[in-house]
Amino acid sequence: MPTITSLGVGSGLDLSGLLDDLKEAESAKLEPITEQRASYKAKLSAFGKLENALDSLRESATALNDPQTFQALSSKMQGDAVSVSTDNAAVPGRYQVEVSALARSQTLASEGFDTEAELDTGALSFSVGDEAFSITLDDSNNTLKGLRDAINAEGTGISASIINDGSDTPQRLVLTATETGAANQIAISSEEAGLQAAFGFDAAAPEDSDMRQTVAAQDAQLSVNGIAIASASNHVEGALQGVTFDLQATNEGEADALTLSRDDGAIKDSINDFVKAYNSLQERMSSLTSFDAESGAAGELLGNSTLRGVESQLRNAMGHVGDGDFAMLSNMGISLALDGTLEIDDDALDEAIEGNLDSVSAFFVGDVDDDESDGFAASLDTVLGNLLDEGGALDTATSGIDTSIERLGERYTSMQASIDATVDRYRTQFADLDSLVSQMNSTSSYLTQQFDSLNSLMNQ
Repeated sequence: MPTITSLGVGSGLDLSGLLDDLKEAESAKLEPITEQRASYKAKLSAFGKLENALDSLRESATALNDPQTFQALSSKMQGDAVSVSTDNAAVPGRYQVEVSALARSQTLASEGFDTEAELDTGALSFSVGDEAFSITLDDSNNTLKGLRDAINAEGTGISASIINDGSDTPQRLVLTATETGAANQIAISSEEAGLQAAFGFDAAAPEDSDMRQTVAAQDAQLSVNGIAIASASNHVEGALQGVTFDLQATNEGEADALTLSRDDGAIKDSINDFVKAYNSLQERMSSLTSFDAESGAAGELLGNSTLRGVESQLRNAMGHVGDGDFAMLSNMGISLALDGTLEIDDDALDEAIEGNLDSVSAFFVGDVDDDESDGFAASLDTVLGNLLDEGGALDTATSGIDTSIERLGERYTSMQASIDATVDRYRTQFADLDSLVSQMNSTSSYLTQQFDSLNSLMNQ
């Protein structure tokens, strides 16, 4: 009997279609697992959105817990000789800044050498500021190019280059200190007579070198409100508390005016950022717990106990009561609306910041002299930490979901293996049935032929 290679070929029955129907019916057992896993993943994604909104609120609260937030300054520099930047250590004031000299790096240039000139071998010593190094010239590097490359390879305080001046002996070695300031003077010496002659210096008097100074090392010279200041760099830090000067040009006799004033706008922006972050969080939580009666669509965390706990803890934190002139957020124009969001009365907040900034700072920061801050921002940060930190409410909730998803994955794999085994068993049984029916059909056909032959003989 020929081997049956496709179900139903031997019997003529649609066994292949029947097997497909059975496989589809068995696969339906996976649908509840798939749907449940999709539900858990949607819930996990929802917790991720909630966590992002809580992180943003915590970041804005952290800024309000920093006393320096309420010491923000704006700076205005009149003139182009100096640019400034400030940090929170700066204090309001008006200053006259005069620059009489910019810091410069020393540059030395050698006498001219022929293009193919070779130098004597031996050691050359260099120093600049507190740094020193030596270079040994030999047959592999005793040219101006070789010396230049060796100096630059040291990477220690001196940059070397070669300039072609177009003369009969055009090659000049140029050395420049990488740092500005009078202390960064370049010195060269050698005990080799050939090298002494090549660069024109005496070992006993290196200052008489033919390495001509083309630019002198120089400190920056400036004054702030008439007080003279010297700096090795044009980037001047520490001359004025909390202020960094970047010297661009001299303005001797025409001082630039620097005005530092309290930046009430930046302080208000920090409070506005907090309100925006809080309202975004409220909108996110409202979306995650929404329900549409007409469509039946519901937020992923509707009725979730963890989210209810988040809402409860935030309500308690927002009710913080301080001890100063501003005991509550509403005292400075920040009130709670019916939908749970915060609203700002700009006029009231402006008045609070402009007229009583110390009390505004005290409400958010608390007592700065107390090791344990008791301000609103610190209290809120503690609540948010209990929600967001490792082991917190969100971490516990999402860890449980991750475990459930993992177990559902294991169930899916196990169920799929069981379905595959069942379908394989059906396939084997159908193949046997197909073979049996095929044999019966062959026997039936043979008997029919025999009976037909017998009838023909009897009718003759």
